[in-house]
Amino acid sequence: MNTELKEKLAEVVSAHSNVFHNIPRKDIIRMAVENKEAIVSESGALATWTPTDSNGRSPKDTVMVKRAQSEKNIDWSSPNNIPIDEETFDMIFEEALDYLKTKEQVHVTDRVVGADSKYALPVKVVTDRALHSLFTDNMFRAVPDDIETSCFYGAGYQLLALPYNKLKADKYKGRLRDLPNGKSTTMAVAMDMDRRIGVIVGSGYMGSIKKMIFTVMNYLLPFEGILPLHCSANEGSDGSSALLLGLSGTGKTTLSADSSRALLGDDEHGWSDDGIANFENGCYAKMIDIDPAKEPDIYDAVMHKDDYLNHGSIVENAMIYPNGKFDYFDDRFTPNSRASYLLKYLKNIKESSTAGHPSTILFLTADAYGVIPPVSKLDPEQAMLWFLMGYTSKLAGTETGVTEPQATFSRFFGQPFMPLNPDIYADMLGEKMGKFNTKVYLINTGWSGGAYGVGSRMDINLTRKMVNAALSGELNDVDYEYDPMFHVYIPKSCPGVPPEILFPKNTWEDKDGYDKQADMLAKKFSNAFDKAYGDKGIKDSVVKVCPGK
Repeated sequence: MNTELKEKLAEVVSAHSNVFHNIPRKDIIRMAVENKEAIVSESGALATWTPTDSNGRSPKDTVMVKRAQSEKNIDWSSPNNIPIDEETFDMIFEEALDYLKTKEQVHVTDRVVGADSKYALPVKVVTDRALHSLFTDNMFRAVPDDIETSCFYGAGYQLLALPYNKLKADKYKGRLRDLPNGKSTTMAVAMDMDRRIGVIVGSGYMGSIKKMIFTVMNYLLPFEGILPLHCSANEGSDGSSALLLGLSGTGKTTLSADSSRALLGDDEHGWSDDGIANFENGCYAKMIDIDPAKEPDIYDAVMHKDDYLNHGSIVENAMIYPNGKFDYFDDRFTPNSRASYLLKYLKNIKESSTAGHPSTILFLTADAYGVIPPVSKLDPEQAMLWFLMGYTSKLAGTETGVTEPQATFSRFFGQPFMPLNPDIYADMLGEKMGKFNTKVYLINTGWSGGAYGVGSRMDINLTRKMVNAALSGELNDVDYEYDPMFHVYIPKSCPGVPPEILFPKNTWEDKDGYDKQADMLAKKFSNAFDKAYGDKGIKDSVVKVCPGK
């Protein structure tokens, strides 16, 4: 594979007069403050703000090189997989190299992604910002002593990140996203999977770095027989591990933070023949409306009092007052305020961030239609179907123009970051479930007794009892009833849970209303499945368990 761009990057870095290469963490923190890239808050955490055009991911500017070698592996029909040609990528990279030559400082970190050395991906990040270098130190892991055992040893990934430069838009007319003013975008988050190199220009949002690297991992790992999962993971005192998958608002963070179970990580994991392993060294948590009474572990991890040089947490795009205190309930700048912090700042973690094969997987949904059972068991085909669909509901009032609940589908509960053809991930899940005897349950944290506006949100205490019963194995031996509408198995009993709420129709006063609502949602599933997977070669045994089929 052509390594010319990596060689050019190395030449520019080596020729620069002011390079900070893997310097101590305290020095990175100090430089971020001295450079005025962040200010020190009252707690010691660093506070920073990004331009309004880059205070979140920019999906339309996230692109990847399409070439004959790898194009058959990627689902180009997905709106999240936007192709560019190699020539355009090289133009962006060369322009970024020219910018890098003019910078006063260059910061380089060599880290890995993956707690299991057998597939830890070496990652070199080159940037002109000390703060973004600190972010990589928060999120990625130190290079292990046995890195030579990695299947990616000698074939790592390199990223050049210049978050506050802008592309010369006129050069890219017709090559990148065109804007209403007749110009092209000035931002690019671009990946080359074959040459294992990426470039970020114009996106100050630190999550662009994290999500690019995890998208790369999600591309590479299946070819090594490893299933990447966008999920949290924890482990019980008996050594049994669990994975929790769910979109925003389903309760993934709340339910995975269990004082009786040690946390491996909260966002990305790999499942190999040896078990599961966290990708990350830290967490990147959404901070808007965070309540220390409800999520004390996250709050304390970000806000722990310490000298700022011993802290290193980064709070991005949150309101702060002159006294240095944050107001996480003020969303005037953005509702997407974030905090990056080391995993070790949490109270109950497993330091190795690895565990054996998951005995249980929980798919979380927040069904605002009030028709999905609060807990149900899935066989391998059903699990593959719900994994493909990644269903939850978007509530009225969460976005302009949303006046009724809307069904939302994000394949694998993280569609933007799963670039391969969908059958690859789904088939791997089914195979691993069978090979390692993993049980999968669907947990609905949404509405009961009626749809949103009529019924009520499922009691979190009852949800925890259902989760605990699934994790403990108490649901293994109870009787089940098959639901022919949604093709799931509903337990007839669950310890500590009134049996009448286990079947949603029982909780509705208007039984005909339930039937109409259930039929409507089933049709949404069927239509969404046909649109996304109608020509993707999904197994017939999976197709037939789609609701509405």
